[in-house]
Amino acid sequence: MPARKTPPTKTLKLEGFRNVGEAAVRLGFKTQAEHEAGSTKGERWLRDGCNRPEDGSEGQPFPHHRMNGYLMFSDTDLAEIAAMHRNARTQGARRRRRRLQPAA
Repeated sequence: MPARKTPPTKTLKLEGFRNVGEAAVRLGFKTQAEHEAGSTKGERWLRDGCNRPEDGSEGQPFPHHRMNGYLMFSDTDLAEIAAMHRNARTQGARRRRRRLQPAA
């Protein structure tokens, strides 16, 4: 009988995970001092982005993880979110039309 080969083990690289407040600091929505003071700047935007429908009708949902009931973001997730919104148009931004001048 030939010797049994052991299956190759997968090496798991554990990334740094951050909660919503720390992710907002990492993305630059607020400073560390504001975070420690209890500011919630940028956190709602992150939560709303994660809770978008999967069908993409309201835009692509943000990459995220849910651990023990908490919304968590890895370093890779934050990089993808930043890439998704690089040079993004602001909400409601649209092209303006010039009005035609009445013939005099």
